[in-house]
Order: sequence, then structure tokens, then C-alpha cells
Amino acid sequence: MMRTQRTGAAPATHVVTDEDGVRLPRLRFKDVVVRGAVQGIAAVVLLFVGMFFVADHHDRETFLAVVGGFSAVFAGTGIVFGGFFWAVCAGDIRRWRDWRTITGQTGGVMIMAPVLVRSGVLALVLFPGALGLYHLVDNAAYDSWLYGS
Repeated sequence: MMRTQRTGAAPATHVVTDEDGVRLPRLRFKDVVVRGAVQGIAAVVLLFVGMFFVADHHDRETFLAVVGGFSAVFAGTGIVFGGFFWAVCAGDIRRWRDWRTITGQTGGVMIMAPVLVRSGVLALVLFPGALGLYHLVDNAAYDSWLYGS
């Protein structure tokens, strides 16, 4: 097997890991929640742009209502189960890229905890955004660009 030789003058970056090969620092709850909120804001912007691809007024309202409903259900489910998994893991929270360090049958919980928390917070931010856009489209004037055709 051939190995690639570094020829540049810059030193290679070394990833800091613990004795199990898990990348350090470990994920923190606050950082996961903040990242989920930022991704939720981006999802609301994407939803705002995406609603213009649904041209009919009634279909646009239905689309926004369905997105809002699904995000409300997923927010509750993701936060409850993600928080439970986070508490069960007792600080041994791992990233997706640490999947290869899982050794037991229940080790997937360590990776799913931050995934569920982040996606639950994303959906928690998306829900009021979709609900607000629904009411904005519902109250739009007949000939406005928000109303649709």
C-alpha cells in the first residue's frame, strides 16, 4: 500500500483524541443547542424562499401548515429523546465522525443524543417560523406577491 508523502513546509494538523480514539473536546450541550438554533434560522429562510415555488394560495397555506405541524411534532420528539439519551450517556457524547469508536450494541445512543437534540432544536425554531409565514400568507392582500395565484 502506498502512502502520500507531505511535501509542504506547513506541519500536519494533529487531531487530539482520548485513549478510545474519540475526538476532543467532547460535544457540549450548549454548543449543540446553539448550532441547532442557527440551522433552524437557516431552515426558516429556506422555507421562506421555498414557499414561492408553491404558486397556488391554498396549496401554499397547506404547505406551510404541514411543515409547521411536522416540525412541532419532531421538535418535541427530538428534544425529549435527545435529552434522555444525553442524560443516559453521562458525558460520553460523541460526534458522527467518532462512529468507528463505538464498541458495544448500545453505543449508538452516544452519537444519536446530539443528533436528536440538534434536529429537535432546529425543528423548534422552524415551527414558529412556519406558523408565522402561514399567518402572513393567510392575511396577505389578494393581489400581493405573498398571496400567490
